[in-house]
Amino acid sequence: MQVLILGGDGYLGWPTAMHFAAAGHNVLAVDNYARRNLARATRSEPLIDNPNLHDRCELYRAQTNHGIEVRIGDCADYRFLAAIAAEFQPQVIVHYAEQPSAPYSMIDFEAARFTLNNNLNTTFNVLWAMLEHAPDCHLIKLGTMGEYGTPNIDIEEGWLEIEHRGRKDKFLFPRQAGSLYHTTKVLDTDLIWFYVRTYGLRVTDLMQGPVYGLITDQSRLDPGLYPNFHYDDIFGTVLNRFLVQAVAGVPLTVYGEGGQTRGYLNLIDTLQCIELAASSPPGKGELRIFNQFTETFSVLELADRVKDAGRDIGLDVAIKRIDNPRKEMEQHYYNPSFTGLKQLGLKSHLLTEDVLVGMLSEIMRHKDKVDIRKIMPRVAWRQN
Repeated sequence: MQVLILGGDGYLGWPTAMHFAAAGHNVLAVDNYARRNLARATRSEPLIDNPNLHDRCELYRAQTNHGIEVRIGDCADYRFLAAIAAEFQPQVIVHYAEQPSAPYSMIDFEAARFTLNNNLNTTFNVLWAMLEHAPDCHLIKLGTMGEYGTPNIDIEEGWLEIEHRGRKDKFLFPRQAGSLYHTTKVLDTDLIWFYVRTYGLRVTDLMQGPVYGLITDQSRLDPGLYPNFHYDDIFGTVLNRFLVQAVAGVPLTVYGEGGQTRGYLNLIDTLQCIELAASSPPGKGELRIFNQFTETFSVLELADRVKDAGRDIGLDVAIKRIDNPRKEMEQHYYNPSFTGLKQLGLKSHLLTEDVLVGMLSEIMRHKDKVDIRKIMPRVAWRQN
């Protein structure tokens, strides 16, 4: 297939590009280095220095003989993106090209404006590039479980059947995002649903939980192929942060009571989910929504697991509850459905103690690069 990866330099985008190239597909990776630049601007650089996208692709070709094309440019620029769609004629577009951080979106007006404009304009441009140049293409859009919030009812996979005054219909599941970043994802879904039902596009919207992990089948070939592993408070996901804190001897920072529960998955399973979605596209005029996670944990449960795994390799890991910088429920009901990807054949890699020990051992090799100034929360949801 012709596979276009938007945001191909990112934590998920780069492993996805390698994964599809290894499977024999023609892959074009697009990025404008926005995430790298935002990380530098906020002193949130990743644990391991990563080569630029061109150099990554050269290294990957040298290791595997698989090629990945590269275009550097802004997907929020419609002419740039439309030209790529017209030339490359993608059969699958994997859309990661958004500002990915909830804390970043809550820093100030400028960060909020960038998040809103970048994320919505990019999704809008992708839809129009498909309409004009690749109408039969399958868009795989990365959403987030954070769109749903934490309602006091079971979370269905994207849709909800409602009976009201004796009549029934099906609607998008009610959503109540907890940050501006998550709100842009909600708006993405509404925008996509409009274009799907109006113009007959085919789209899979993946409501993904927080991802953890560093090593994939491709990245293990060379450290230069590692994804952008962030451990800071702005771009680092919670488990990745805890693992680095454990290695650095910093108490694991549990926000508030620690009862915040989410659905998590291994980076390896993200790749598996994207591949399964691409190999089994929805019908024309269908918006297919999958909840993408493998297990649910509270923040405190994750901290306890990291502490136990650290003990196995001689780390004395402490846990410290701190004031919650976010506006969120710290104790709540959480029961999301997760069936669609299982039905497509997902074989989950669960968060075992061996998995945690393996990640801790890998991070320990880079312990000298940890900057503990990046760990404590620097962004508060509440304005002074």
